[in-house]
Amino acid sequence: MSPVFKTVAVVGKNDAPVLPDKLDQVVAVLREHGARVVMDERTAEASRSPPDEILPLEALPPVADLVVVVGGDGTLLSCTRLMAAHGVPLVGVNLGRLGFLTDIPAGEVAGHLGPVLKGDFAREERLMLAARVSRDGRQIHATHAMNDVVVSRGGTGSMIEFAIHVDGEFIYSLRADGIIAATPTGTTAYALSAGGPILHPGVAAVALVPISPHTLSNRPIVLEAGAKIDIVLVRGQGACANFDVQSSFELAAGDVVGIAAAAKPAVLLHPPGYRYYSMLRSKLRWNERTA
Repeated sequence: MSPVFKTVAVVGKNDAPVLPDKLDQVVAVLREHGARVVMDERTAEASRSPPDEILPLEALPPVADLVVVVGGDGTLLSCTRLMAAHGVPLVGVNLGRLGFLTDIPAGEVAGHLGPVLKGDFAREERLMLAARVSRDGRQIHATHAMNDVVVSRGGTGSMIEFAIHVDGEFIYSLRADGIIAATPTGTTAYALSAGGPILHPGVAAVALVPISPHTLSNRPIVLEAGAKIDIVLVRGQGACANFDVQSSFELAAGDVVGIAAAAKPAVLLHPPGYRYYSMLRSKLRWNERTA
């Protein structure tokens, strides 16, 4: 029988002490299921099990049928931004702390990854954001985010002032430490710490969550996923736009941070037994009462 995924890319967080051991386990399972293994250079350096081919990270999407991310949620986020445009699905082995996105426990690689490679998985599409920064009517920066786009104050300690427009309509002006535009995936990240709602990944929506607003009546608001959001920086020295807390761009007064749904979603594969609410219960340590 031919493998469900013929070529599998393995991307690892290279500073995790247990990474070599976990890469060995992942490669062993992949080879057992007849998959061709490719790695980026940094992952290959950490691996004791040589892959079939080593490629630059940017060259993996066109050749991979699946990506196995060995690391934490941050590692998966960075890979997702690379893979989403090509429709390559991802599954994660958790070497981090919480693991909202990396479903496979580090100690159970074979038991969870094996069924996925046989085709036993739940496929889920997650909303991605396309972000751009415009200055004087000209686009000067563009990127994607899976969790959130954050416009926030600099290191001076003072609030920033910005104006929000949705689909061309002025919504409000606000003085605050910043504002978060979060996907449903991102509502369990920074937005949750700022008092935002948790949105189920199946909800096609974006949450706008102010960070420490000066006016307490400015509350989080949920917009439809198709909304086009413009955040105009009115004033704020050192203000910047952050994307998944992994890249940033310094803003000047008058800059516009535009946010919209990306053309293609991220694709995650969950191993058998995955349940979203069960995951939340475990990761957020919600109390359970037995009958």
